[in-house]
Amino acid sequence: MKIGRNDPCWCGSKKKYKACHIAFDEKINSYAQKGFPVPSHAILKTPAQLEGIRESGKINTAILYMVAEKIHAGMSTEEINTLVHEFTIAHNAIPATLNYKGYPKSVCTSINNEVCHGIPDANRILKNGDIINVDVTTIYNGYYADASRMFCIGEVSPEAKKLVDVTKECLELGLKAVKPWGFLGDIGAVIQAHAEKHGYSVVENIGGHGVGLSFHEEPYVCHIGKPNTGMLLVPGMVFTIEPMINAGTSEVYEDADNGWTIYTDDGSLSAQWEYTVAVTEDGAEILTR
Repeated sequence: MKIGRNDPCWCGSKKKYKACHIAFDEKINSYAQKGFPVPSHAILKTPAQLEGIRESGKINTAILYMVAEKIHAGMSTEEINTLVHEFTIAHNAIPATLNYKGYPKSVCTSINNEVCHGIPDANRILKNGDIINVDVTTIYNGYYADASRMFCIGEVSPEAKKLVDVTKECLELGLKAVKPWGFLGDIGAVIQAHAEKHGYSVVENIGGHGVGLSFHEEPYVCHIGKPNTGMLLVPGMVFTIEPMINAGTSEVYEDADNGWTIYTDDGSLSAQWEYTVAVTEDGAEILTR
């Protein structure tokens, strides 16, 4: 429905549209008229919604710091799940993954050649030399925040350590590429270039996503791409950047038994780091890391 100049603005500010977002929308429309895909108002978060996601993000980040303090060789991935679940509940929050489309645990724990969605298991014991991604999503007061980190267990090989470090560099470069009135393709382009410079591949068919009011929203964030392509980035967008970088082929497959865990097709190592970020007037704000 078309908004009149003197109608209340769609953002919830209670200001008249002409005094609030009319110039903003006109700028977006100018890109749309040139053929660029642009975000709808439904994708953009209001200041109140951003604050809600920030609060959820604080808990999500605290969970990952807690895991960092306690993770060690000899513990099971089920123990990590228990730590995450109990910490989340103790902070009056909800683990978003638990029972999400049938997922049975409160966290994802992906080891070595597991790309993502590893399911915690009492019989899966962390060993010296393992690399593991711990992926946490939190719901607090109805708002979602999502982030993951890599952990090196004991003494890992130089090859594994380099993969973990380069993947983190890919994430940071992707973050720097987030600029208002830039494009989603800018993010994928810098991630792909940095990974391939080091001889690695980027998982192409799993990517980041909008988040905040629900677990998975628009837009889809691909970690390969070309500059100046993809959806226009505008202030108020919130999404994850979560590159999955493989030491070998980019091809992956899903566990036929559990229907969740994704593995590298050639058995090579994989690493992933993830932030939830908001596009701002001058760049990006990390809402959870």
